[in-house]
Amino acid sequence: MTRSMTGFGKAVCNEDGESFSVELSAVNHRYLDCSVRLPPPWSALETSVKARVKERFGRGKIQVYVSRKNSAAGSQPMRLDVERARQYVEDAKKLTQLVGTFEGLSVNTLAAMDGVFVPAEPDDDLEAVEERLLASLNEAMDQLEAMRQNEGQALAEDLRHRVALIREILEAVEERLPTLNQQYEQRLRERIQELAADISLTEERIAIEVAMLAEKGDVTEEVVRLKTHLDHIVELLDSPEPCGRRLDFLAQEIQREANTLGVKTRDTEVTKEVLRIKSEIEKIREQVQNVE
Repeated sequence: MTRSMTGFGKAVCNEDGESFSVELSAVNHRYLDCSVRLPPPWSALETSVKARVKERFGRGKIQVYVSRKNSAAGSQPMRLDVERARQYVEDAKKLTQLVGTFEGLSVNTLAAMDGVFVPAEPDDDLEAVEERLLASLNEAMDQLEAMRQNEGQALAEDLRHRVALIREILEAVEERLPTLNQQYEQRLRERIQELAADISLTEERIAIEVAMLAEKGDVTEEVVRLKTHLDHIVELLDSPEPCGRRLDFLAQEIQREANTLGVKTRDTEVTKEVLRIKSEIEKIREQVQNVE
């Protein structure tokens, strides 16, 4: 199933008077790039979180943010950040010397300053935390994946529509090819006969030269390859595996064949059709950048 690379997922865990949330956001990226932000006491769990994300997703820039709060904040023990308090006191002394006053910080003022007293972090059972955290992460990833699948279906429908349009254009080109080949052969014969006016050339030799030059202008091979690439795109869209990078490669190959088709034919009508093909290819390449 085709999936996009953008989406969002969130899960909340409430247990033992503690609450934490897991948020996932994903955007386009050439490869899988996962970044994790955890509360400091849980930083050792980053590896487990990244490993779990890599099990589910193969491409995209995914950010995991875990925020934690204690529902019983009023009864939560506090601790004194001695270094922060000492810094405040030293800076206050410098300030009094600067302005020439003897007034310093009172204890009450110091205690109310930001970061002097901070919530005391409890000693966590990391094994228990990891179990709850990964369960919540799975829930958030389910939401993210559902969003990516929904967007991916829309992308796949649009890509199939573009492929169908290119097929229609190729049919119009193929219908015109016999006429073009006849015209091209006639022009070649006239040109060779002009050049051979002063040189003795047999009709057989002229026919060989015409066949060789006509072969250089034959675009059958390019048309066949274009159709094959279009078939491959549809196959990838139906594949359960991530296909974004392969689709991007195919879009480049289709553009290359379309360029060759335009150069070889040198026909006004075919050139118009080739430009239409290139326009659809550009739209395909833009959409493919969103596919995982």
